Amino acid sequence: MTGLVVCVAVLLAATAFGVLHGRRSGRVRVRGRDDGKRLGAAELGGELGERATLVQFSSAFCAPCRATRRILGEVAGMVPGVTHLEIDAEDRLTLVRELEILKTPTVLVLDAEGRVVRRATGQPRKADVIAALGEAV
Repeated sequence: MTGLVVCVAVLLAATAFGVLHGRRSGRVRVRGRDDGKRLGAAELGGELGERATLVQFSSAFCAPCRATRRILGEVAGMVPGVTHLEIDAEDRLTLVRELEILKTPTVLVLDAEGRVVRRATGQPRKADVIAALGEAV
């Protein structure tokens, strides 16, 4: 009987964790630690967009990174003045540590001056990225 109780408790905890993780993954949100951080073309390895820049941190064996690349490329193609830059997290560890990137894909939305205005971890939804761009412009 004790084994059954332990099994049910573990299943309930795992389900709660899965639901919480699923709701948070891919959401574009503001983090207090990003407030005021500014990135330039030198740190990013590419030019900033006229209106906004979507910066994606990826890794070689990340399956959601490919889908994120496609989504961000489509959004950058739809919205004038928006640029998409992809950074290999393994090649830019100093920048990853400075920005506290903990998993890939992570997407930063920068305004025209290079300030981080939004962040998403996991594969974002196209509608959430477009909404975040509205705040960056």
